[in-house]
Amino acid sequence: MKDHTITFLVLTLVTGISGFALGDFIGIEFLRIMFVVFTDLLVVSLLAKGLFSDNKKLQKIRVKK
Repeated sequence: MKDHTITFLVLTLVTGISGFALGDFIGIEFLRIMFVVFTDLLVVSLLAKGLFSDNKKLQKIRVKK
């Protein structure tokens, strides 16, 4: 999910511009719904990138019983 941030940004911009600025045509509702979906995915991707960085790698630690 973190690798697709730029893709979601481009898709959000394209569907936003075509869905809200290019007038009225068949399928406009579909583009507006896709805009909301891609915006949500973009936000989730940005949060995943910010909260779960790759610098901290989890290590398995064996515990003696």
